[in-house]
Amino acid sequence: MKRGADLLVDTLATAGVTRIFSLSGNQIMPVYDACIDAGITIHHTRHEASAVFMADAFAQLTGKIGVALVTAAPGFANAMGALFTALQSESPVLLLSGDSPRTQDGRGAFQELDQIAVSTPLTKLSVRLTTIDYVAEETAEAIRIALSGRPGPVHLALPFDVVQASTDIATPLQPDALAPAAGRVAPEDMEALKDALAAAERPIILVGPSLNRTRSGGVIGEIESTLGVPVLALESPRGLNDPALGRLGMALTRADLIVSLGKRIDYTIALGAADKVGTEPKWIVVDVDKKARGIAALNLKDRLLLSIAADPRAVLTALSSQPMVASDRSVWRSEVASLTSERSFDGSSIPAHGAISPQALCAAVQRQIDSSPQSVLICDGGEFGQWAQAVCSGDERLINGPSAAIGGMLCYALGARCARPDATIFALMGDGTVGFQFAEFETAVREKLPFVVVIGNDACWNAEHQIQMRDYGPERLIGCQLSDARYDLAAVGLGGHGEYVTDVRDLDAALARACASGLPACVNVRIEGRPAPTLSSGPAASAH
Repeated sequence: MKRGADLLVDTLATAGVTRIFSLSGNQIMPVYDACIDAGITIHHTRHEASAVFMADAFAQLTGKIGVALVTAAPGFANAMGALFTALQSESPVLLLSGDSPRTQDGRGAFQELDQIAVSTPLTKLSVRLTTIDYVAEETAEAIRIALSGRPGPVHLALPFDVVQASTDIATPLQPDALAPAAGRVAPEDMEALKDALAAAERPIILVGPSLNRTRSGGVIGEIESTLGVPVLALESPRGLNDPALGRLGMALTRADLIVSLGKRIDYTIALGAADKVGTEPKWIVVDVDKKARGIAALNLKDRLLLSIAADPRAVLTALSSQPMVASDRSVWRSEVASLTSERSFDGSSIPAHGAISPQALCAAVQRQIDSSPQSVLICDGGEFGQWAQAVCSGDERLINGPSAAIGGMLCYALGARCARPDATIFALMGDGTVGFQFAEFETAVREKLPFVVVIGNDACWNAEHQIQMRDYGPERLIGCQLSDARYDLAAVGLGGHGEYVTDVRDLDAALARACASGLPACVNVRIEGRPAPTLSSGPAASAH
């Protein structure tokens, strides 16, 4: 006999799932029990949102489905903010949530809630399991949808009577039944795109979060070398003000062709405003999502040359195999590289001792990254997060993405450790950000998942502080100050390693000790509260 929970977990195992990020609760105990026989590890977290963030990071780094399992109504509701982040970051996450029994619908059951109505706007698919007869098929369909086209989260609500029910008629699914839909592009569309790229003198390809350099492997580098076209991943909520991309706006204005491969023409590109990205008709948009193509048409209007309904990943792969173009674009590539690498600060201006600037802290972290054989860099939002993105680079990078939500990157560090067990994980965040999910230090210690969290501590919600300074003046500051809390000691109290640094001379030694500790480490660094670096005269988006 097989329970619904067994059929669910068997399907996950067939899909290659080996670990689930979860916080326990009454309605999901049958699923926990089923994981024992399936050999699936459960990483037990301290908050439901943490479980989704961890699954999100794991999915981004592996390209596989990340699974989060939470209990019914309040647990499910706690996960929603993180689900929005996964949606905006285009992460293939499967959220499983306990649910009240279907047989008690409308009768005031324990934690009864119409979960599908809540999660539908935040997912590619939200389904409540119907009967035990379709558990495997509905689970497989959710996984396929999460991984197909533009990746994204899906949600399955698990009524308790369905996961508890038993059947002796259960045909195991074959792995092929879980394979994502193959990406396709019409030959005529591919030819039109190739012709436009060949004719352009100054083309740029823009990609969104799911096709960034971390998630697309070496394909971007192949396109740049074979076609001579700069490829830029635009995934920061700061958009054209992304400090990691220098004078991106000028590069887009200078381009005579911009090909958007799955990059939404949204607020990060100033809604396609002509005064920000140019007045010429020079845009080609490739997107599998009809709604995204509609938004592009609305925002670009007559500047949209061509709209192609196709899977951007399939197009990216096809472009990477194209022969070298006849024209030499080395000068243009150098110009774009120079513009996007430009910074508003001097890299040689760090004092040898005394007060620590955000730049000095990030430079010290970069020295540790450079000495690590394999690294994952994780940057949260906020002003210090922007410094981290502008100064630091690792073998792989994760950021908070277009959602602009903050607070999840400590959880990303745990998910990254599960995905990259041999890498050194560096997660940089502000003192406001670290407070959201600080209890997950206990999870990391208990689960033996080491990483290094570096806190740029300016005792302030600095992003909002900067907005108040700019828009209302220094005499109207309110609600942004934080204390001189010793986060390093709190981490030690939870079983981790702690360092507290107030002088730039002590940074390298403290970071080295944290890396060598073999524990989840918190390096709490008092820094000067400076605004994020930017080369744009326009206001940047906030960190939230």
